[in-house]
Amino acid sequence: MSGAGRVRVAVLGAAHPHVAYALDEVARRPELDLVAAAEPDPAMRARFLDGLTVPVYAKPGDLLARHEVDVAVVAGVYTQRAEAVVAALDAGAHVLADKPLCTDRAQLDAITTAAARTRRHVSVMFEKRFYPATRAVRRLLDDGVLGALVLVASTGPHKLDQSARPEWFLRRDGYGSIAADLPVHDIDLVLALSGATSGSVSALTGNGRAADHSDFDDHVALLLRAGAVTATIEANWLSPEAADVHGHYRMRLTGTEGTAELDWAYDSLTVATHTRRSWSEPLDATPVRPARYFFDALHRGVEPEITTEASLLATQVAIAAGESAGATGATVDWGLT
Repeated sequence: MSGAGRVRVAVLGAAHPHVAYALDEVARRPELDLVAAAEPDPAMRARFLDGLTVPVYAKPGDLLARHEVDVAVVAGVYTQRAEAVVAALDAGAHVLADKPLCTDRAQLDAITTAAARTRRHVSVMFEKRFYPATRAVRRLLDDGVLGALVLVASTGPHKLDQSARPEWFLRRDGYGSIAADLPVHDIDLVLALSGATSGSVSALTGNGRAADHSDFDDHVALLLRAGAVTATIEANWLSPEAADVHGHYRMRLTGTEGTAELDWAYDSLTVATHTRRSWSEPLDATPVRPARYFFDALHRGVEPEITTEASLLATQVAIAAGESAGATGATVDWGLT
């Protein structure tokens, strides 16, 4: 890190609103210095980086050639993120990335190799980990209230709001696969809750509104085996535009001693066990900023809660799901090597 405990932060790609998670954290913390930003697309630079008082570059490589960086925030076009991640790691920076970290197996292999070579952190902002209902259900699992976890079922509808999406988002060469994108939050949770480090996945994708976006799949369904836990995960870009929430995100956990229904959209957790009738579990509604965990860990000199291993493993499963969908649902194995 830079002198007197200060941390030099740079943005390498800003093509999604989630870049604000990191920029807001930088603005809140006196030990963080934003030194520069880069985004190749002029429209994205204007939308997400306008008003910054630091140098803004068109090419991440130009930024890294001119500035020493301790932490690189990566939130660019999905298919371009891996190149920025590897460049940042090779420059000696830790990486805090929006999801998806990358979009195919070759990109993931390159990131995995670079992270091992440089011994820098690579952490994906899986913000669902920090939602009140998630924090509460993890406590219940740790306390044994639900018994051993057996089944997980989740749903992740999203509003597409197509007229507001950039052109790259609706192309495979910019977006990649929906299987590598939307389900990865719930994949991460299944892995975190189960502790699994190997398993298998199969998936199917489709394009229900192909007349509106011919090169963009808008729904996906996964069957995930994670150790002893079986999970079904579906996600889509078909949430009604007039709905009162962006997506009615929900997850049901079934254990040997009880069940828990998480409703993230409406901040509720409903639990029942063999010995207690259904109840609404009290939630700690204290907001947890999505990027705080990462900079808290750096400040303490420890690995972030969302570790490099966890970030790479969830990404591996999501990419394997995309490979399965490309093979019409064939089962693909995944796991730590």
